[in-house]
Amino acid sequence: MTDTKKTNVVVVGAGAVGAMALWQLSKQPDLEVVGIEQYGRVHSHGSYAGESRVFRTAVHEGGSYVPMIQRSRELWRTLEKESGREIYREVGCLSIAPEGFPDLLVAMRTIEDFELPHRMLSNEELRKEYPQHLVSDEDIAVFDEQGGGLRPEVAIMSALELAEANGAKLHFNTTVLEIESRSSGVIVRTTQGTVHADRVVIASGSWSTRLMPELQDLLRIQVIGLTWLLPRNPALYAPERFPAFLRDVGDVHFFGAPSFDGYAFKACTNPKWPVYRDVEGVPTSHSREELIRIGQRAVELFDGVSPEPVRESVHHCAYTPDRLPVVDRSADERIITVTGLSGHGFKFAPALGEYAAQLAAGLTPDIDERFSLASRLQALNTLGPYQGGGH
Repeated sequence: MTDTKKTNVVVVGAGAVGAMALWQLSKQPDLEVVGIEQYGRVHSHGSYAGESRVFRTAVHEGGSYVPMIQRSRELWRTLEKESGREIYREVGCLSIAPEGFPDLLVAMRTIEDFELPHRMLSNEELRKEYPQHLVSDEDIAVFDEQGGGLRPEVAIMSALELAEANGAKLHFNTTVLEIESRSSGVIVRTTQGTVHADRVVIASGSWSTRLMPELQDLLRIQVIGLTWLLPRNPALYAPERFPAFLRDVGDVHFFGAPSFDGYAFKACTNPKWPVYRDVEGVPTSHSREELIRIGQRAVELFDGVSPEPVRESVHHCAYTPDRLPVVDRSADERIITVTGLSGHGFKFAPALGEYAAQLAAGLTPDIDERFSLASRLQALNTLGPYQGGGH
């Protein structure tokens, strides 16, 4: 990239939210759109990577998220139609926990309030229909009929290709060094030159604090570990027979997805990693002890699996204290920020990208007021320590 003329919108980051924002913005024929990504086109460094993500409408985060998840579901289907690729496998999602478990109660209340399609499974029904799960006598389940598994890398590739086909100019392997708002617009300085834009969308995930120092106190980088297990009979863990799942046993939380590769299924639980101020400190793999512990625990929860994970990867995400995201624009309305997805943002990525695109186009979408930066900073002052986890 050499120094360019002024453009309408620059999107910094081409990951989950950035790719979706680029896709939406590129549909507006009167806008010139530029995307800048520090890595290549679809990579393994971002929070979205890892083959699959759990999608659920009976969200444990509460009913205020349901309209956003329903809109995201519509947009996932639209992305599939426009790209011709399968992204969203609607195989359902099982939430398994002892009766009365708090997250399960929230999900059940959400289902009731929004009349979401679902099934309640007793302990006996759960054991009969999904014998892959080794459950205790206290366990019950909610089957979210519209839940399932998302293919994140396929989704990002599809959104970026559609954005380019619509005229967006994308620049990869280009790091943004500085963003400066002026009366004449926003100056975006990169390792490959400078762009002058009317508005800028910052969708740089765990790297957001490097571009916006005011987020330093708000955000923490938490580690998310992913592991895949090999069953003796992979057919039992195929999407047609094994839904996406969340499992809670005491203080242990597992989440995962069916076998999309034909031989292993995803089953993850996070070690007790510390939180970080910057991505640079995040570990790049599980320790041997961590993998042994995860495998041993998995054998207690899933039937016919080898205790040795056959694949593993380590990722990260920017968290806020109460796990609500930041979706806001600056006082001069030139810089839009979407960050702090807190480990559960990918399922909402299309709606968040749409919010960002609407804000960048000068519109005022109906966004939860709690997502404002001012609200997030207030939460920082009133809430306790950061909590781990995510899926």
